[in-house]
This record gives sequence, C-alpha cells and structure tokens, in this order.
Amino acid sequence: MTTTTKHSALKMGLLNELKHEAATTRKILAAVPADKKAWKPHEKSMVMEGLAKHIAELPTWVGVTLKQDVLDFANPYPKAPEFTTTEALLARFDHNVAEATKDLESINEDEFFKDWTMRHGEKVFFTMPKIAVLRNMVYNHTVHHRAQLGVYLRLLNIPVPNSYGPTADFPTM
Repeated sequence: MTTTTKHSALKMGLLNELKHEAATTRKILAAVPADKKAWKPHEKSMVMEGLAKHIAELPTWVGVTLKQDVLDFANPYPKAPEFTTTEALLARFDHNVAEATKDLESINEDEFFKDWTMRHGEKVFFTMPKIAVLRNMVYNHTVHHRAQLGVYLRLLNIPVPNSYGPTADFPTM
C-alpha cells in the first residue's frame, strides 16, 4: 500500500466517522427542549443550553484543528450563538457539520501529522499530531458530552434516542 493510498483511507475513515457520529449526535440534540435551557442536574453541572451549544459547536473544532497549529485560550474565542428553538440549535449543528466535512475533504493529508497545541498563554495543556486531536478532542469529546446530554434527558423523563444500540425508550433500532 502506498502512502497516498494509506492517507486516502485515513481521510475516508475520518469522514465516515464524522458523518456517523453527527447523525447520532443530531438525534440527541433534537430531543433537547428549548423550554428547559436553564435546567441542570447538579450545581456543578452545565446548564442544558450550555451543554447543547457546546456539542453543536464541537464540529467547528475540525477546522480549528486542521487550519491552525495552536489554539490559545488567552486569545478571544468566538461565542456560540444563543438558540431560542431546538430547530435553531439543529440548524447551527448541521451548518457546523457541513463546514467540518468541507474542511476534512479539502485538507492536504500531510496536515494530519503536524503537531497541534492547546494552551492558555504560557501554559501548554498538550501538543499532539492533528490526527490525534481530531480523534480525541473533537470526535471523542463529542461522544462524551453527548452521553452527558443523554443523562440530562433521562433525568427530565425525555425519551433518550438510541446511539450505538437500543435504549429503554427506543428498544429497536
């Protein structure tokens, strides 16, 4: 297998995973009721709106990862727009996934192997190859928060959509 073929398979794997996880994430976000935006299960938890917005914005990290080498939280970071309806939340998520897909499709695959650093001024949190950042800080991070949101829904007695298999609310796929 040539390097080019290996990279093409790698890019296709990342695109397929993005598409698959986005579809699952969208189902969870679609269950978020706009009238419960301020609800949180514990004083140390994020409010539902903050968690849902964070999940909807995480696909933008694909571009942040691929188009730059450093994310420095000491610099201003764009604030996610408010959402007044679940439809607005989904529209934002769909837009972000479409942009992430374009970013992945258009990137020179050599970029995956360049280092990326997350920092706050002089404090470096980590440096790792961009491919690892995509898997850990974008894809896995999304799954982590999506699971949290599923717990929020369960505690509010809102049916939890299936993700990797059936849930108590949707026993069949």
